[in-house]
Amino acid sequence: MNGERKPGVLDRALRLFAEVKAGEGANVVILAVNVFILLTAYSMMKPLRDGLILGEKGPEFTAYMSAAMAFLLIPVIAGYGKLADRFPRRRLINVVTLFFAACCLVFFLAGTGGLQIGIVFFIWIGIFSAMILAQFWGFANDLYTNEEGERLFPIVAVGAAVGAIAGATIVKEMIIPLGLYLPMLFAGALLVMSLFLTNWVDRRERQRTEGAVDPGSSTAFAPAATGEFRMDTGEFKNLREALREALEKEARGETVADEPQRAEPAEPQIEAGRGAFAMVFKTRYLLYIAILILILNWVNTNGENLLRFLITDSAQTAVQSGTAAAATVEQYIGDFYAGFHKWVNIAALVIQLFLVSRIIKHAGIHVAVMILPLIALGSYALIAVYPVLEYVRWAKTAENATDYSLQNTVQNALFLPTTREQKYKAKQVTDSFSKRAGDTLAALTVFVVVTFTGTSIRAFALLNLLLVLIWLAVAYRIGREYRELVRTGRPPV
Repeated sequence: MNGERKPGVLDRALRLFAEVKAGEGANVVILAVNVFILLTAYSMMKPLRDGLILGEKGPEFTAYMSAAMAFLLIPVIAGYGKLADRFPRRRLINVVTLFFAACCLVFFLAGTGGLQIGIVFFIWIGIFSAMILAQFWGFANDLYTNEEGERLFPIVAVGAAVGAIAGATIVKEMIIPLGLYLPMLFAGALLVMSLFLTNWVDRRERQRTEGAVDPGSSTAFAPAATGEFRMDTGEFKNLREALREALEKEARGETVADEPQRAEPAEPQIEAGRGAFAMVFKTRYLLYIAILILILNWVNTNGENLLRFLITDSAQTAVQSGTAAAATVEQYIGDFYAGFHKWVNIAALVIQLFLVSRIIKHAGIHVAVMILPLIALGSYALIAVYPVLEYVRWAKTAENATDYSLQNTVQNALFLPTTREQKYKAKQVTDSFSKRAGDTLAALTVFVVVTFTGTSIRAFALLNLLLVLIWLAVAYRIGREYRELVRTGRPPV
């Protein structure tokens, strides 16, 4: 698709971090800056979320809010799917992002007006963070082939790692002097800024891959959610037509070793316009991904809740004794989390820059998807033995840094061999609903642990060790499925 073009200065410079071919550098940098802005906005709001909700309600209450997010996401994802069935990808992204930006303004006005917004803001940011990033990565998956995505996603994800650092660093300097509400306005403005880059890269990629396509049937006008998939050549092909061709070859007795094997009729499984949840539950590969993300977030949220119990106790003790620099418990907690997220994101950036592309290139996606659960296994084994704040903080730093870098890249690359409909609709289920369902199970975990053990840190850690073993088994199955999908060149059905 790049012809005989010679690599430019930017292409060659990016080869320090990943394999970049001629002409690919500019677009991948635009995408990286795009997700940088999104993650900066989100990372600015994470400490605000924690400071508001922990100050108003306490750590137990935060866990229970995850159930509300999961239930709210069911109609929200259904509505998003309706928009994806109607709107081209550019309009879909514009509408959804502007809605979230407007919400930031509403929260600023409500907070400065004296209203308690901790609960609503906590639920909103849980929905926002999952949906906006799932949408971005669905868009990125829509732009590249399997081979291109595996090479270039590590660079795109650098933008996410840097944005997370920038957001945490900026908001850490803002919270004490400016409070918890003004940063919301800055975050909303960043969301609006991101749309300029989204529209720019959308136009550039259409010129690159759809120059010979009739504009009326291109991604500029076609709905985002279609049954098409991107072939290795870069062109889109309808899944129904591809499966029909495979069946015709079989009927003629031709060799179709690389075609998908199906004994039953394929037609009912590939209709565009299906509900997002039905699509996931009827497609084994997507269901595996949903289960993996559910367990991942169950484990991670158990760890986050564990950390919240410890830091809340520490904050109350420090503020009451007068040894804290912060005037309130909320500010103490917000300041702690700003520093915590900052160091997590610095470690994530180092991993993203120098390790992720090399791991994917030399070990493959099927191996890379198993690395985070192995690290989590070690982290919670340590916490089970040494359940104190400093050990928990650094164990969670290692886990979260790998999650935000390698796991984030691999998890998004798993959607490269899927249809456009699966990228936009099913990804909202796996990345949004499954995350919050995992958080809900973590909330039930809090209830059980608090009821029977009285916030036992060791009990959280031991449960996580069991969950991580299941996570490893699911990751292994996904790795096998992914390799087969890439080998056949056909999306999951």
